[in-house]
Amino acid sequence: MARIADFVALARPKHWTKNAFVLMPLPFSLAAGARLDPALFLAGFVGIGLASSAVYAFNDAQDAARDRVHPDKSGRPVAAGRVSPTAARAFAAGLLVTALALVGVSGHAPALGILGVYLVMNLAYSLGAKHVPLLDVFLLASGYVLRVLLGCSLIGVRPSNWLLLCSSALALFLSLVKRRSDLGRGLGTASRPSLAGYSLAFLDLAIGVSASMTIVAYALYCMEAPVLVPGREFASLPFVLFGVLDYLRVSMLSDRGGSPVELIWSSPALAGCAIGWIGSTVWSVGLF
Repeated sequence: MARIADFVALARPKHWTKNAFVLMPLPFSLAAGARLDPALFLAGFVGIGLASSAVYAFNDAQDAARDRVHPDKSGRPVAAGRVSPTAARAFAAGLLVTALALVGVSGHAPALGILGVYLVMNLAYSLGAKHVPLLDVFLLASGYVLRVLLGCSLIGVRPSNWLLLCSSALALFLSLVKRRSDLGRGLGTASRPSLAGYSLAFLDLAIGVSASMTIVAYALYCMEAPVLVPGREFASLPFVLFGVLDYLRVSMLSDRGGSPVELIWSSPALAGCAIGWIGSTVWSVGLF
């Protein structure tokens, strides 16, 4: 019989770290004069977290057979037989209903639309799109960008082109590193069929392109953004540069980039870099 701990593991609460992308627009929007309702924003933030947990539970139910031959995923509740696929799908449905209610409570109609796109995209991913090379990477990256759009919606602002460019480049970088880690660890097509369409040489080149895009786009933003206080424009750039390069270094040394969440939680340097970026960004936009 499944234990409560198994359902908690199925929801993967640690992976709510990805929802930091929802917070990305906050300092820039507040500096530009946007108004924040903390309670409503929190409702939307928790809503996307529960929606992502619903996606994980459904995906685990779909992929149980493949996960059993994966070195890391074989211990997941459904793959290990501690939770039945039917129970996992019912759990996902409950989480989804709660997520929709919370995002609806936020009072921002576009947020529900964005959440709907997020769910449809992940359903397509779970039902087979993840087996198509490049499409799988772009869908993974889209999940991060949709979180950014949700954050903008929850505070009633339009995303700037700079925000979209920087977040898209970073999301693509993280997704490509994830695929490189899968290939570098020798995972076969039995656990991830899309790997048949990749090579290390291609992924290294694509990662280099996306890393360069991320750094250059953010540097240009620092030069052009009107919300940055004169003299403080480049305060956060070193943290972005260090974060991208250190993430790339650690993932390539140990092929640990398969899970961005696990890598960040296990790296004090990356965690410190994230904290440094937050502090320097808040200072550079003049919020303190």
